[in-house]
Order: sequence, then structure tokens, then C-alpha cells
Amino acid sequence: MAHPLVDLARKAIEAYLKYGKIIKPSKEDLKEPIMRERKGVFVSLKKHGELRGCIGTFLPTANSVAEEVIRNAIASATEDPRFPPVTLEELKDITISVDVLDEPEPVSSLDELDPKKYGVIVESGWKRGLLLPDLEGVDTIEQQIAIAMAKAGIRPGEPIKIYRFKVKRFK
Repeated sequence: MAHPLVDLARKAIEAYLKYGKIIKPSKEDLKEPIMRERKGVFVSLKKHGELRGCIGTFLPTANSVAEEVIRNAIASATEDPRFPPVTLEELKDITISVDVLDEPEPVSSLDELDPKKYGVIVESGWKRGLLLPDLEGVDTIEQQIAIAMAKAGIRPGEPIKIYRFKVKRFK
């Protein structure tokens, strides 16, 4: 049985793909306390174990986690530039996870990081890259930072600020 956040993400994608409609959270959805919080949310889509879309916000942009999930689920399915839009036919083969992010905090030393426990945000000027925690194949702090830098287009040697955050992951 999927968590209500994951069910909401799937309902949002399905309604958008079928009808071009952006759903609103129902009263039933909002009974779940986490749905009413204001936090950043990432929605990740995988098909047969391979990434198929991942879009999110590290700070809240909507009035609730429920609204954030709806927006980011649709964006993951239709706007991730790395992939073609998800089709209704393939939705049945897609697994969804929802990460609800705690507020990022600056770190002053790499000793404060752990790729299994914390996600990272790296910043250099206006460039910013984020990597969620506990990702398959990302086992070291150095890998995590290098991937986040590459996502942001930050070259090795550029000065960076690093932030860490925890997530609650729902499947």
C-alpha cells in the first residue's frame, strides 16, 4: 500500500495526462498532517528501476505539501528535460517516491555530511545543484558533491557554499 503522498502524486499525473487537468488536494488528502505542512518536495519517477523523471523544490513554493506534490509530480512526468514526457500507457510501469525536505542548513566542513543521511545543495554565484540523500551508487561525500556540482554547471575548483538537508521519503 503506497503512502497517501505517493497516491496523490499518481492521481495528479494521471489526471494531467488524461484530461490536461491540475487537481486540487481533497479534504481527505488534507487529513494527513504532513499534507498541510509547508516544505520543499521532490517527486521521483522510476521505470523498471531506472530514473524516469525527478523534479522538486528545496523550499516551499505552494501553500501546502499536498499542492507541492501535485505540481512537482506533474513536472516530473512532463517537464524533466532529461526525458521525454511520460505517457499514460507507461504510467502503470512507473514507481513513485516523494521526498519531503527539511530546511537546508549551511555546513562549514565536509565532516558534517553523510550521503546516506543528508542531501546536499552546492552553490556558486547563481548556479545551484541539489542531490537527494541515500541514492543508489552514491556512496561518498565526494561523489555526492561532484554530482551536485555537475548538475549546476559548477566546474571543479570554483568556490562553493554547501548546505545539507534531511528528507522524509515516502514510497
